[in-house]
Amino acid sequence: MSVLDPIKRGNVQMRNARRILGLTSAAAVAGLALSACAGGATGGAGSSPATAGPIVWADYGGTSNEAYNDIYFTPFTAESGTEVISTTIEGSIQNAMLGGDPGDYDIMMTGLAETVKYGDNLLELPADVPRSDQLPAAVAPYAVANSFVGYAQGYLAGTFPNGGPRTWADFWDVEAFPGKRAVPGEYFDFMFEAALLADGVAPDDLYPLDLDRAVAKLDRLKPSLVYYTEYPQVQQLLTSGGASIAFAPNGLYAGLSNDGIAVAVSWDQAFIEANPFVVPSAAAHPEAAFELARFMADPQRQAEFAKRTNYGPSSSEAFTYLTDEEIDRLPNAPSHTTVVWPDAQARADQYDDMTQRYTTWLTS
Repeated sequence: MSVLDPIKRGNVQMRNARRILGLTSAAAVAGLALSACAGGATGGAGSSPATAGPIVWADYGGTSNEAYNDIYFTPFTAESGTEVISTTIEGSIQNAMLGGDPGDYDIMMTGLAETVKYGDNLLELPADVPRSDQLPAAVAPYAVANSFVGYAQGYLAGTFPNGGPRTWADFWDVEAFPGKRAVPGEYFDFMFEAALLADGVAPDDLYPLDLDRAVAKLDRLKPSLVYYTEYPQVQQLLTSGGASIAFAPNGLYAGLSNDGIAVAVSWDQAFIEANPFVVPSAAAHPEAAFELARFMADPQRQAEFAKRTNYGPSSSEAFTYLTDEEIDRLPNAPSHTTVVWPDAQARADQYDDMTQRYTTWLTS
């Protein structure tokens, strides 16, 4: 697989998706699939039993999953006859399939670094499936309707009525901005990068990551941290007062806004990345997965998903179906000039070290 160029603001490169463990077990996913097959789920006209599905789709749950079901899966099933079983990612299954082993998923969410690192165990999309024109050529052939995500800090608007935190230095400043911080408790997301920025490292000097320096900075904030192991817990922590500020994907804040809760999001130094969905080489129904990929490439559907979730679309054509105000809420909006574009290749190079260091730090 080709080496990616460092991410630049105009070349929309994307993110290292989080491996937050879901609640659904492998047995439960398999049971859902067997149940659907027993119920007579079939593919579209001309589909063979080996490719008909049902398709098992795995993401991180929450309100974005509801949007996937409403905007993509329900109409796709109505049009094609192929059922999409949507489940929450189980980290052990995802990791096994990234390594080339069999598993339950036909399409699963991952990140840019993982796509770079495990590309030999992923299937390229057929030539007639539209690729994202916002991803590097080395990643686009594997990405099914990826979304642009902003890993940003957010808080309820009433928590800091005189103005809340903006930079990662502010996130670490518990005197100026008191309260607990909600951060990932299973996977590192961009915690190392945030720590280094808070410690004075310039965005252009982040990579390769100085993990010793980052861990030392994380240690200083550790007494003020609470951990989430599933992304929807972020919303619970903020609304219950369990945390004053969260570091999480921006779509979680959009979910609160959609429920009428005023939320502030800081785009200053937010990390902008892609969450590609990929088809593992061991997928049971790759042809059905590719049919869903074709359906999801439609720019109007992607625009509807962006409106609902505030995640950026895969196709630049989708922006023509969005208003200026709607675009401004997306991670890759032109108005967001102080965001950080992580380097996927550099992250892939340090992937194993980051995993080990964060796991050790969490348990120390």
